[in-house]
Amino acid sequence: MGATVLNFIGFERDQDLEKIQDKFFAITNLFLYCVAPDGQFLSRMSGVEADKLVLLDTVGRDTLGRARKEMAVSVAEDQIVDDTSVSGVSIIAQAIRNNGKLLAIWMVMAVTDPEAAGLRPDFPRVASEEKLYAALIFLRDISWKFASYNDFYKGVESENLRSRFTEREMTASLRRAGAMAEIVQLLENDEVVEVVLQRILTIVGDFLNVTSGYIFRVHEDLADVIAQWTSASRVFHFNRTKNLPRHSILQGDKMIVISDDAKLTAEERPFFEDLEVKASVIAPIIVNNAPVMYVAFGEAGSRNWATEDVKFIGNAIRIMQSVVVRRTQKNSLASSYAALEAILDNSGNAIYVKDKESGRMLFANQTMRSIFADELEKNTLDDLLSDATMGEWQTDKQELFHERKHHWYDLYCTTIKWVDGQAANLYALYDITDKKVYQNKIEQQAYTDFLTGLYNRLCCERDLAHYIDEAKRDDRTGVLLYLDLDDFKHINDGLGHQYGDILLKAISHGFKRIRGIENTCYRMGGDEFVIIVPPKMGDQYEKVIESVKDIFDKPWFLQDSDYYCTMSMGVVEFPTAGDGVQELIKKADIAMYEAKKAGKNRAVFYSDGIESTSNKRLDMEKNMRDATVDGFKGFEIYYQPIFRVDQDHPICCGAEALIRWNSSELGFISPAEFIPLAEYLGLINPIGNHVLIEACRECKRWNDAGYADFKVNVNLSVVQLLQNDIFDIVKCAIAETAIEPRNLTLEVTESLAINDMERMKIILNRIKSLGVRIALDDFGTGYSSLNHLREIPLDVIKIDQSFVNQLDHDNYLKAFIRMVSQLADAIGVHVCVEGIETKEQLEALDDIHVSMIQGFYYDRPLSKEEFEQKYIIQDHSEKVEG
Repeated sequence: MGATVLNFIGFERDQDLEKIQDKFFAITNLFLYCVAPDGQFLSRMSGVEADKLVLLDTVGRDTLGRARKEMAVSVAEDQIVDDTSVSGVSIIAQAIRNNGKLLAIWMVMAVTDPEAAGLRPDFPRVASEEKLYAALIFLRDISWKFASYNDFYKGVESENLRSRFTEREMTASLRRAGAMAEIVQLLENDEVVEVVLQRILTIVGDFLNVTSGYIFRVHEDLADVIAQWTSASRVFHFNRTKNLPRHSILQGDKMIVISDDAKLTAEERPFFEDLEVKASVIAPIIVNNAPVMYVAFGEAGSRNWATEDVKFIGNAIRIMQSVVVRRTQKNSLASSYAALEAILDNSGNAIYVKDKESGRMLFANQTMRSIFADELEKNTLDDLLSDATMGEWQTDKQELFHERKHHWYDLYCTTIKWVDGQAANLYALYDITDKKVYQNKIEQQAYTDFLTGLYNRLCCERDLAHYIDEAKRDDRTGVLLYLDLDDFKHINDGLGHQYGDILLKAISHGFKRIRGIENTCYRMGGDEFVIIVPPKMGDQYEKVIESVKDIFDKPWFLQDSDYYCTMSMGVVEFPTAGDGVQELIKKADIAMYEAKKAGKNRAVFYSDGIESTSNKRLDMEKNMRDATVDGFKGFEIYYQPIFRVDQDHPICCGAEALIRWNSSELGFISPAEFIPLAEYLGLINPIGNHVLIEACRECKRWNDAGYADFKVNVNLSVVQLLQNDIFDIVKCAIAETAIEPRNLTLEVTESLAINDMERMKIILNRIKSLGVRIALDDFGTGYSSLNHLREIPLDVIKIDQSFVNQLDHDNYLKAFIRMVSQLADAIGVHVCVEGIETKEQLEALDDIHVSMIQGFYYDRPLSKEEFEQKYIIQDHSEKVEG
């Protein structure tokens, strides 16, 4: 079988095949051997034995067998490339066919990248991809020719004709193979590209035996002749080779073949006349998808171009194209580096490139050499970059701070292929110092409260997270103080926001003077503040708390007067009570609210017991908001009777309206619990206005029911009284309910009245002008001067129940009440004593002129229905019966 196949494809013995094979190997560096379709070897593999064994072990013999079997069963394919698992090695099966019949198979192995294939870097036989491509074309063509010629040889009956044909065609094929081998060898030539192209042009012209050959470099409408060749009988056609007019035939990306018998077009004729030829083959050399040169071969005599000649020209031009591309890349490497250096030197940032594997510096631009000259000289630049990237290669942006220069840089890292193709790490550093300074300024503004100059909530949360981590790391304890000013709204609304702002700034200034917390004071918003006692001074938190209290012990001078403002404080330790920022702030806020509820002007430490109370508070808050929106659902007004005792027998003359909350979700809630919450939530105004309207409406009903002199007392909270529209609210309530103004008594607390006497006189006089009565509630608890009683437009003084508890055996209390009663008589004001619960307390007042009494002795606060049943309906019935 082997001998038959060899004979059929044109070789008499395998030695002939192996000789050509070895020459082919020497020129192309391709390992190859020939096999029959059934796998029988027709030649040994070319190459040195040791190299072949290493290569076979790398790719695996089964890979070669698989490629051969695929070709053996293929009907149409002439070439199969096997994708192996080994990078850098190509395996090709090249068919030898005649009339569609598979005669033999060339098995070819090409090493294109030894390192990628796992071979030693100096592996002796490496083939470039261009050489592989050209060699495979040549191998295909020569194999087909040998098979064709031998087949024809067997079919010719005339021995003489056969001998002459074979000799001529075999000689031509061998010459063609030799010429192509010479051309392929020029792929590795290091001479300038014009010289190499001239050599190829000469080889092709000699082989084709044409009249002339030219290579034109084209640019716009001009062309340069960079190589020309003529036969021995001719001289060079072009004396001038630069900036020649570009013929229109030198266009397009396709080969043009014109024989002498072809009819020339108007575009083709000038070219042929200029070159003095009758036949020509013109083909482009394409680089980066665009024709940059054209190769033209011309024949002055008669010529009908053979297919083999056209193929030969096409293969030669492909090799020319490879030469141009490779040489352009190689020659441009130095100029590319220079251009790149110029670009990077003017990029405005520092650039540093080092070899990815060895770490050797490949490039540093002028900016880098200027800014980091010391680091480059001392070889410490890599350490600086490593610190910025935390010792790990990171492709995202990093920030680098140059401590000695006090400059900030954005550091970008990426992996690139350097101009010589090797992998490299590139570092780009952008000076962002100005931006950083600006950012710090903006950040300072973002973290600072504009009004007080203290840090704000955002900064507080950031710093608290830092101090929590510090406390956990150092096993220490820090303290968080949450402060809220007591009744700040009175000052803000009473004096105006400008004076409220002055007070906030003065308090903030006081905080910053406390040693140890100068930089850990924060305004959370409104009148709320936070102070962080850092872990390093956590054992001094009690001293800090006392210093804060001292600030509020002194009055504040506002609008030409002294005003007192106290604060309620919640205290929580960290990380003992928690290690979450929001968790600690919430717990401190809970403790602060407990301080409010306990009477204000105090500090309360957070405990787990408080939190359960806080949960109830949250429920109360939700239900209170819902009730306020839903028409004050659940809020009820109770009425405690007030008795006149300055007549023959006590009679009910009216009642004090008291708000109660019977929530559908939480049940009955004490006023001591929900009123401070309503004040804290800002709901006391709508709730208070609701009480005013409803109490006026009920009193009007009682008046219309026959009790024309019945009066109702309504408490005005501090927040209500300091509303700018309190006069209009009272006026509207009177108008809406049609109550007689004289039957409405508005109660204000003594402490409120004396805290801002001038403002109170203005407000109360306006309200008094509506015809309503004014009562001073809780008298005796505010340390007021008795002279103030003459300044306020009063109708009633209500003595606080704290003066009644021991009235039956305390002569001082009796003397105090007698003195107030006598003073009230002198200025025409009635006195009402609150909190009378026993007969003994009542009898102690027998010899004191008191107008009215209110207390459990006579009756407790009653619901509207109970009050009407007891003091309106029943009393009315008794009057009718009497």
